[in-house]
Amino acid sequence: MESLTVHDLTAAYALDALDSAVAREYEAHLATCADCQAQLAQLGGAASALAFAVDSPPPPDALRQRIVEAAQSERANVVPLRPRWTVSVVALAAVAACAAIGFGIWAASLSSSLNGERSARAQADRALSILADPNAKRLPVAGETNGSLVVSENGEAALVVSRLEEAPSGKTYEAWVIQDGMPQRAGTFEGGGDTSVLHLQRAVPDGAKVAVTLERRPGVDQPAGRVVVSSDTV
Repeated sequence: MESLTVHDLTAAYALDALDSAVAREYEAHLATCADCQAQLAQLGGAASALAFAVDSPPPPDALRQRIVEAAQSERANVVPLRPRWTVSVVALAAVAACAAIGFGIWAASLSSSLNGERSARAQADRALSILADPNAKRLPVAGETNGSLVVSENGEAALVVSRLEEAPSGKTYEAWVIQDGMPQRAGTFEGGGDTSVLHLQRAVPDGAKVAVTLERRPGVDQPAGRVVVSSDTV
């Protein structure tokens, strides 16, 4: 799971689901990020359309009757449809069906984006909880940048690195828990910004250490790229 970044907040911003402080931070980022501007433009229409995606309550019988009576009283103004309208009605139905399909695709995309954002936020919250644990071990990491590995008493861990350049296009940073010389996958992240925080997806037992390599996206089963940072042994 990638660590939560400001780019991941686009879907929540489209739904007005961010608190004011986070929203202001996102808006400052949005002013300079073309990718987020494009994604927000796409998600904004779908988010607005969600208001019409639920069934409305049926009108009261009395209201329906008043409408029917009003229409009957204006009988002279009612013009019957001619046969030539049939093609137009069919075409309109086809357009409506395409629009419905398109909206369904956008709604699914929005739902997936929101689920990803919520999952990333949960991972980030868990990482912050580990960092705040006064009983956790704190070990330095070093290499192309520095930071720390924080390991709780049950082995759950968070990795913090400072000012690590954003991974190049087609690449990602991948963390590994290494015990007895055997590396095991522990999550990926993109880097960039002042600080990157990753909740490791694997426990870090005594005698193990953590390393980060630069790999092809979305990650590999065994490390093949260069080692970016590594920690001391727990």
